[in-house]
Formats: sequence, C-alpha cells, structure tokens
Amino acid sequence: MLYILLSDDEHAAVSRAAERERLATAAWAALTLLAAATGKPRAENSELREVLQAVMQVRGQAHRIGVNLNQAVAALNSGEVSWTIQWYARAAAQTIRKLDDLADELRRHLP
Repeated sequence: MLYILLSDDEHAAVSRAAERERLATAAWAALTLLAAATGKPRAENSELREVLQAVMQVRGQAHRIGVNLNQAVAALNSGEVSWTIQWYARAAAQTIRKLDDLADELRRHLP
C-alpha cells in the first residue's frame, strides 16, 4: 500500500489531470507512477475510454428503451392502444445501429 501526501494545490493539479483523462485520481496517479518507475511510457487509452463512455451511454439508452417498450406492450396487452410503441421500436432500432457502429469502432482500435 502506498500513501502520498500532497498539498491542496498539488492534489488539485493531480485531480484535474485525472479528470481530463476521465480517470479516478488514484487510478491516474497509479498509472503515472508505474510508468515513471518502469521507465516505460504510460499506456494511453483515451480513445478506448471515449468509446467505452459511448458504449455505456448507448447501454443506458437501450435499457431505458427496453423498460418503456415493456410498459407499452403491457398497456397494449391490457387493451390500451399506445401510439408510443412505434416510437419505442424506432428508438430501439436506432440504438442497435449505434451499438453496431461502436462495436465496429472498437474492433478497429483493438489489436
């Protein structure tokens, strides 16, 4: 285990650096320290992190669409006619296309 004592200004600078890379402060510090200790350049995965963030956003959209579509189907089964079911179906198809595009992008970036 390693503890590092930083001044408020130093901690703020490290936190800002971590935020720029969308990493937790401790994760950023660990990656940076290990790169310095081994003399190897730090692995830069910012592109993959951006793709991962997009995947997570689309995953959230797909989940919300699924919940809404289930509610629309339940309403339809109870005898209510819902115009929203077509909207949910289109949104689901669009989300699947986004997931396909993201999968292709990931495939291009991975070895």
